[in-house]
Amino acid sequence: MIGSKLLSTWLRGPTAGTTHGAQLLASLMTMAWFVEARDPYTGGHLWRVSRYARLLAQDAGLSPDEVARIELGGFLHDLGKVGVPDAILRKADRLTDEEYAVIKTHPDVGLRMLAGHPLAGLVRDAVHLHHERPDGRGYPRGLKGEALPVTARIVGICDAFDAMTSHRPYRAGMPIEKALDILRREKGAQFDEPLATRFVGLGEAGRLDHVLAHSDEGIPLQSCPMCGPTLVLRRGLVAGQRIYCRNCSGEFELNASERGLLAKPTGRQGSASDLEPEADFELIRTTVSAAVANLPIQALMETSSGYT
Repeated sequence: MIGSKLLSTWLRGPTAGTTHGAQLLASLMTMAWFVEARDPYTGGHLWRVSRYARLLAQDAGLSPDEVARIELGGFLHDLGKVGVPDAILRKADRLTDEEYAVIKTHPDVGLRMLAGHPLAGLVRDAVHLHHERPDGRGYPRGLKGEALPVTARIVGICDAFDAMTSHRPYRAGMPIEKALDILRREKGAQFDEPLATRFVGLGEAGRLDHVLAHSDEGIPLQSCPMCGPTLVLRRGLVAGQRIYCRNCSGEFELNASERGLLAKPTGRQGSASDLEPEADFELIRTTVSAAVANLPIQALMETSSGYT
C-alpha cells in the first residue's frame, strides 16, 4: 500500500480524474524509493537523476509528454536493485568482478518487476536499458548507436553524472568540472554525443547546480561527521525533530539557522524503529502530479503492453 495520506491527497486534488493512474505510478515510485533507502550513500539519487533527465530532455526540445516519461524513467531506473544483496549494494569498498556481475543483473530484474504492470510502457526503456552505451559495450543487451532509445540515452548520462558527483564510502564525490570533463571525453563511446554535449552545456551554464547534492527542490543533503553527505531532509520537517544517518545510525537534531535547518549530532544512536525507512510521500506526490499533468495516463494504460 502506498499510504492513506498520499491517496487521500490525490482524491481531493486536481488529479482526481486520473486517481487510478496516479496510484499506479505511485506504487512503482514508492517501490523504487524503498530500494534506494537500502543504500545510505544514494540518498536523493532518484530525485536528482529524474531532475537532470527532465532538464536534458527539455533542452533537447522533446515534447512535454516525452519529457514526463523520461523524468519518470529517471526516478524508476534502479528499480531492479531490489534483487541485489545488501552485502554488495552497501559494500564500503570497490566491487570484485563477481560482485559487479551481480550488480549488472539489476536491469533485467527491473524489467521482470515491470512485467504485467499497466504503466510499464512508460518506463521500460529507462529501467532496462540505462546502462547501454552507444559503442555497444553496455549491458544487458549490448545495443549500439541508434538502436538505443533516447530515454535510455538521457537517463544513462544523468545516472552516470550523479554517480560521479555523489559521495561513496570509498571516495568523495567528484567536482562538477571533473565529471563534465569525463562526459566530454566519453562522448560517442559511453555517452550519446549530441545529448552529452547538451548536458555539458547545462553544467557549464550553472543549470545543474540546484540539483547537485540535493534530495529535493531547495533541500541540500547534509553531512554526518562519520559518513559524509548521507542525511536526507524531507520537506515539512521542523526544528527540534530528529533524523538519523542510515549508515552509522547516528542521531541528529534539526536546528533553525539563517541557512535553514541544520542537522546537529546528539551523540546518541537511533533505535531499530528510528532507522526504519519511511517513504517521502510528498516528493512522490509532486512528481506524480507533474507527470499526470503531461501524460494521457488512461490511454497509455491501454497501449503500454508488449516489449521486444
